[in-house]
Amino acid sequence: MSWHGHLTLDYRRDGDRTTAHDRHDGPLRVLQRLYPEGPGVCHHVLVHPPGGIVGGDVLEVQATLQAGSHAVITTPGATRFYKSAGPEAVQSLTARVADGARLEWLPLETIAYRTCKARNEMRFELAPGAEMMGWDVLALGLPAAHEAFDNDASGAGSYTQRIELPGVWLEHGTVRADDRLLLDSPLGWAGHRVMGTLWFAAGQALPRERREALLDAAREVIGDIDLSLGVVHAGATSPHEPVVVVRALADRVEPLMRVLSVIWARWRPLAWDVAPCPPRVWRT
Repeated sequence: MSWHGHLTLDYRRDGDRTTAHDRHDGPLRVLQRLYPEGPGVCHHVLVHPPGGIVGGDVLEVQATLQAGSHAVITTPGATRFYKSAGPEAVQSLTARVADGARLEWLPLETIAYRTCKARNEMRFELAPGAEMMGWDVLALGLPAAHEAFDNDASGAGSYTQRIELPGVWLEHGTVRADDRLLLDSPLGWAGHRVMGTLWFAAGQALPRERREALLDAAREVIGDIDLSLGVVHAGATSPHEPVVVVRALADRVEPLMRVLSVIWARWRPLAWDVAPCPPRVWRT
């Protein structure tokens, strides 16, 4: 049986408070709505009670942030794409962020199990005065358990990902378990099986000084990576004036997530003069 889930999130500014309304259809919903840093920032924790996504499942999230609202959206655990005998599993997010609104899209990692057939799509439509931070962490297989992202008798697994800021930045690619050139080449994943992307984006060009400050902060963290936590290869760049991007490769999720979390914690006060407030579920 395939699951079809749809979740609509609507954030509005009411005085000094960000109010949030949600409507769900199927097994995708809000676990908690929290205000750990005051009424102006709404923290939402999203859950998928079945616990994983299999072939034929379709999960859709649509988020609308009205002017002046600020939302932090995360998950309590990893998103898991399980083995598929045929149909593709799909997860999609469309976020529309109005002038003066801020979005932080910070789910925990995605795990692509061997022989999964998965597609993960994210589209962020930012008005000229809107800004956001987001990240995506993908683990192929189960690196900690030495379970490879490879083939079995049912065929090769594949994972397609798309991250889009229309007209500004587009990431679109497919990783196949039998594409050893991509997975093992130093020009690809270089033998690693965990990839992370962190970005800061605006609906209009960021002033050069602001972009440079974000890049400098990220590069300082990268330069101070504690190798005792695990090897992480990372770099920061600005492919377009409205976007700053950090990319990282590692063998395990935890050290990579640690690096991205530290950069996020540096960016928040630097970009928005807001202290970092890690969601409570990250500590459980």
